[in-house]
Amino acid sequence: MEDTVETQLEMVGAIIEIAAEFAIAYGLQILGALVILFIGLKFAGFVGRRITNMCARKELDVTLSRFAGNAAKILLVIIVVIITLSNFGIDIAPIVALGGAAALGLSFAIQGPVSNYGAGLVIILTRPFTVGDTILVQDVSGVVDEVSLSATTLIGEDQEMITIPNRKVVGEILVNSAAHRIVESQIVIAAGSDPEQAIAAISKALADYPDMAEGSAPQVGIHDFSYGAIILGLRYWVPSSRYFRTRFEVNSAAYAALKGAGIELMSGGRVAILAEPPVS
Repeated sequence: MEDTVETQLEMVGAIIEIAAEFAIAYGLQILGALVILFIGLKFAGFVGRRITNMCARKELDVTLSRFAGNAAKILLVIIVVIITLSNFGIDIAPIVALGGAAALGLSFAIQGPVSNYGAGLVIILTRPFTVGDTILVQDVSGVVDEVSLSATTLIGEDQEMITIPNRKVVGEILVNSAAHRIVESQIVIAAGSDPEQAIAAISKALADYPDMAEGSAPQVGIHDFSYGAIILGLRYWVPSSRYFRTRFEVNSAAYAALKGAGIELMSGGRVAILAEPPVS
């Protein structure tokens, strides 16, 4: 029993002695490498933020500014990691070769995500849209909140976050309407009604509405003809963040204007709002 205890004590003593020798020989080297790594990471973040802010002061695009800042940060982080590994006496040449081979094999397994990064780079460089623009792509519409290398994030009218992989954006039909979105509606009135009077009533209602986009006058006119009816068309621009709310309120205002002007409406006196044509 005593021999067993003595053996264990000797093993513990040997481990402590080895740890002490290692700490004496490499302690300062490890501590220095960790300090360099910590300072380097902080410096990389600082430089990335400064470049982003500098680009913003130069009034460059927000997406391009963020990309420049992140690219500088990633480059500095890679340099810091290389320096840290060198301080530990690790040869990075085999690691680089292994990383290249792994990246080649991985690219075949994750072609989708990799293509997102390539498409994101195309978006950032060509800038078909910027943060704050309203876009319609893949039957999805919203205000651009962020463009990263992997995905584009939109914010809908109800503040829902819509994430679109960048490969679904590049090469698709894209509609960019800046900060606004167009509303296109159709109202059916009886053929015996005076269309000019109806147009004047609707135009006045639209002119009095406060949430219309500035610089784009609403358009009201005869859109088409139907059996026993005249189809009036409405086109007007509204802020993207209030698209549906504004459309519903304008429909109510148009209905009240037509009713007040004594315009005979189809379907028993109800305004007939037809399906909205595609956004153009």
